[in-house]
Amino acid sequence: MAVELARWQFGVTTVYHFLFVPLTIGLGFLIAILESIYVAKNDEKYKKMAQFWMKFFLINLAIAVVTGIFQEFQFGMNWSTYSRFVGDVFGPSLAVEGLAAFFLESTFLGVWLFGWERLPKKVHLASIWLVSLGSTLSAFWILTANAFMQEPMGYAIHDGRAEMTSFGAILTNPQLWVEFPHVFFGAIATGSFFMVGISAWYLLRKRSIDLFQPSFRIATVVALISSILTAVVGHEQAQHEVVAQPMKMAAAEALWNTSPLHAPETLIAGIDVAGHHNTFAIKIPYLLSILSYNRLSGRVQGINQLQQQFVQKYGPGNYIPNVYISFWTFRIMVGAGSLMVLLSLIGLVLFLRDRELKHGWFLKSMLAAIALPYIANTAGWIFTEMGRQPWIVYGLLQTRDAVSPTVSNANVLFTLVGFAFVYIVLLTIGVYLAARAVRQGPDDENEREDGIPSNLLLEPSGGVQVDVE
Repeated sequence: MAVELARWQFGVTTVYHFLFVPLTIGLGFLIAILESIYVAKNDEKYKKMAQFWMKFFLINLAIAVVTGIFQEFQFGMNWSTYSRFVGDVFGPSLAVEGLAAFFLESTFLGVWLFGWERLPKKVHLASIWLVSLGSTLSAFWILTANAFMQEPMGYAIHDGRAEMTSFGAILTNPQLWVEFPHVFFGAIATGSFFMVGISAWYLLRKRSIDLFQPSFRIATVVALISSILTAVVGHEQAQHEVVAQPMKMAAAEALWNTSPLHAPETLIAGIDVAGHHNTFAIKIPYLLSILSYNRLSGRVQGINQLQQQFVQKYGPGNYIPNVYISFWTFRIMVGAGSLMVLLSLIGLVLFLRDRELKHGWFLKSMLAAIALPYIANTAGWIFTEMGRQPWIVYGLLQTRDAVSPTVSNANVLFTLVGFAFVYIVLLTIGVYLAARAVRQGPDDENEREDGIPSNLLLEPSGGVQVDVE
């Protein structure tokens, strides 16, 4: 019971936290692009656009930081056995993330906010690129730790604990270099679809078209490029997982028995987990071999055969993840990503024909499409972590053995409910502030001459206070 509650708590906090991380990375990158155009063209509208979108960046970043702290607390509270086992490997990556990447981001964010009209344009521009770099590096170091959990290397076991033997091996982990690009480009796509969707809201109302049509067009181009790149590197990651975590990919295909030489791809299936078979399946011939190996032939190992291999290698036990969740989250992720590519492609065609303002249906679609990258990101992470089960560190430590031995069910349940309540409050505040920023728009008459929005007030203590009046 304690294991399941702890898993639920970490799952809830992780999924919630990751709602905000991609938007932080994506918006930071796009704001840097907008200011670069401003510096190159000396066109004030791009400066105004950068300042407007920064409001959403700040709201999002504030919630991301708070929820990230909540998440890390759990390593000591609910997963102390895991922390003791992997701390020597996991700790350095988290330390670098906090001491270097986050400080880089937060320091230059302050420079950017208060440097308007005080710094040379190119110096000020450098500050926002450093903010973008900091948020990206933060994700990189977190994924360095996660990649070790997915594919451990650069370690040795001493006294029942994993100890780092090569930091270089951890940084060159092949899992990291297929996982990080996938997350990074997905984050850029998240920021792009957010900018496209909010811009579409203004264009539908024919409000500040001179500002939001360029935002719409720039974000549409970035959305198309990043969505395609997300799919390309995601394909490479899946091919890597066929070798590195074959059980995960077998579960993603609900492939109970090893495929024939020319493996078909299952589009949908009726999954009978208890009977270890599918009651029906719609398949495309050859496609699974093509997706797995980039050729028409190639067998993919099945769940039943892999279970036998794992019993021989690791001892008695059930090494099959939740097939139903793995199968459908993988398809939700791919389906949402495919829609993102399609919609951004349509947007590019309309933009090139200068017709996006004449198609209200498409603008409404892009407003709703803000949700697509969030759906894809969430489904992707659920698949990544659930598909690895029963391992918390693949091949080394099972999830059931990683929980804190002295934390009671009541304690975990209490904190789970408490965290959920706090997150609901934070979400409510975040949505309210974002909606307020949208209603105000970029033409806030109370904007100060130095370019700092008036709803960011500097307190005597030096902290930033958000005025919600």
